[in-house]
Amino acid sequence: MFRIGIGHDTHRLAEGRPLILGGIRIESERGAEGHSDADALAHAITDAILGALCEGDLGVHFPDRDPRWKDADSLQLLARVMWLVGERGFRIVNVDTTVMLERPKLRPYITEMRAKLSEVLGVEVDCVSVKAKTGEGLDAVGEWRAVMAQAVVLLESA
Repeated sequence: MFRIGIGHDTHRLAEGRPLILGGIRIESERGAEGHSDADALAHAITDAILGALCEGDLGVHFPDRDPRWKDADSLQLLARVMWLVGERGFRIVNVDTTVMLERPKLRPYITEMRAKLSEVLGVEVDCVSVKAKTGEGLDAVGEWRAVMAQAVVLLESA
C-alpha cells in the first residue's frame, strides 16, 4: 500500500533570527520567526508525512502553546514523526520539496540539506529532492518578508 502526503509551511522573516532550513544554518541577515527553530522545510516535510498517515498536522502534535516545543530543533520533531511512520508500518519512499525564499541563494546549501534530511528520514540521499525558488519580487516571499516551503512525500507499507 502507498500513501501520499502534501505539506506546506510559511514563516515571517525578521532581523536577528537565525535562518535554518533542512537542519542547516543559512548565512542571512534575516531569519525565520517561530515558536520552534522555524525550519520551514522540516515543517513542510513533517506535515506531509503526518498527512500521509492521516495524523493531523504539526500543530496537533507539537502545539505552539506548549512550552516544551519552544526553540525546538525541527529535525528532532521530524525524527519523532518518523518513529510514528515505523509504528504505523510504513517507510519513506521519497520526498520532493521546494523552498521559496528571495535571498540568499540556497544552491550552496542544498547538498548539505539533502544529506541531513536523508539521515533523519532513513533513506538514501537520492530519495530526497530539495529545490529552491525566488518570489521574483512578488508577494511576501518576493519582498523578502517570508520563507515558504512545500513538500510531497510517498510512503509505502514496510
